[in-house]
Amino acid sequence: MAKKQTWSATGKRKSSIAKVTLTGGTGNITVNGVDVNDYMPYPTLVMDLTQPLVLTDNLNRFDIDIKVSGGGFSGQTGAIRLGITRALLKFDENTDQTREDSYRHILKNAGFITRDSRKKERKKYGLKKARRAPQFSKR
Repeated sequence: MAKKQTWSATGKRKSSIAKVTLTGGTGNITVNGVDVNDYMPYPTLVMDLTQPLVLTDNLNRFDIDIKVSGGGFSGQTGAIRLGITRALLKFDENTDQTREDSYRHILKNAGFITRDSRKKERKKYGLKKARRAPQFSKR
């Protein structure tokens, strides 16, 4: 029996790490063994993580298995989106990358290839939060 071809990649956002595996299929997305619509609390988060698939017209072409840990739902969504983008780039690596219809060109113009490196800034001593100083009292 022929082995199914898979493409896997890792995405990170804030403190979340997502390991994404693409296999040929019908468009089922599972996150930590649960359907994505049951795992994510808001439909906008599901829409956000499927954006690379919608842009490249692959929404119903792959089954996606995701293992994600750390952070909250928003950070996990960003990590999953980056992981899906990187896996799609591995799938499309044999095509000419200079063409206008290559996945790299489409996803780069949408801004999905770049990792969002913003993290929460640490709290400093003498301050209430990272930059918030205590309220000044004249008397």
